[in-house]
Amino acid sequence: MILTLTPNPSFDRTVALDGELARGQVHRVLSVTSQAGGKGVNISRAAVSADIPSIAVVPAHKDDAFVLELLGAGIDCRPVRPAGDVRVNLTITEPDGTTTKLNSPGAEVTREDLERMAEAVLARAGNASWTVLAGSLPAGAPVDFYADLVRRLRAAGGHVAVDTSDAPLRALVDALPEAAPDLMKPNGEELASFTGGDPDELEADPSATAAAARQLLERGVGAVLATLGGNGAVLVTPEGAWHATPPPTTVVSTVGAGDSSLFGYLLGDIRGLPAPERLALAVAYGSAAAGLPGTTIPQPSQLRTELVGVTPLGGTA
Repeated sequence: MILTLTPNPSFDRTVALDGELARGQVHRVLSVTSQAGGKGVNISRAAVSADIPSIAVVPAHKDDAFVLELLGAGIDCRPVRPAGDVRVNLTITEPDGTTTKLNSPGAEVTREDLERMAEAVLARAGNASWTVLAGSLPAGAPVDFYADLVRRLRAAGGHVAVDTSDAPLRALVDALPEAAPDLMKPNGEELASFTGGDPDELEADPSATAAAARQLLERGVGAVLATLGGNGAVLVTPEGAWHATPPPTTVVSTVGAGDSSLFGYLLGDIRGLPAPERLALAVAYGSAAAGLPGTTIPQPSQLRTELVGVTPLGGTA
């Protein structure tokens, strides 16, 4: 079972344009879609489509349209009393796949709001193969919320994965090794932000990405899955490092691609696959998501894992 926490969920509305976005201009809209989303929620969606049990913990009222949508999609949603209404995020996509996101902050939380979420996760973590803490933190949350929760989860058993950015990510890194998760999933820019590397170099050079990721392993992190957009992904574990290139993909929307990649890795781990095959499955999921509109999560039948190329990097055992 995969347990997910999305502390700052959103209704994700995607507007597809018929041409390039230009400020101050009138645009024609090809389509508008809306979906209950957030990083953890997206991972739970992917799990359900792959017949993997998943529980999604989200701050929302039991009768909220957000919760009802997830339940209707077959997701075991466990809502906890929220600080306010679920926020709305807007994504604008252009024909060439360029994506512009406008994310609202959501309701401001109190320490009591956060503790309700933490307790809901801790009560279920012992029965989960993986607990995933994913996404931004709501307004009012201390930046070390994830770091503190990882410490508490390590005592509960099971594996912990974290996918976040900005201040919460830096706080997690600052709290290593005491708050070291079993898996971190930064992108190239996020990895560069706390290792001192150049984001463009990391995106283009898998060996440089692996070297930066090893800094996290040296500080106690179990494994690092670094997603590099069109350049695939790099996986670094204590056993070695590998780079995977994606199959040819016509990018439609990059929203949710990283979440899909993370799920692919978790699925491979649950299946007992070796590290290179876990990485291949992660990249197959991410590239399939990038070829779908909005925040659509790919079905297993849409994967092209056989077209993913995996090569070992220096230091592989």
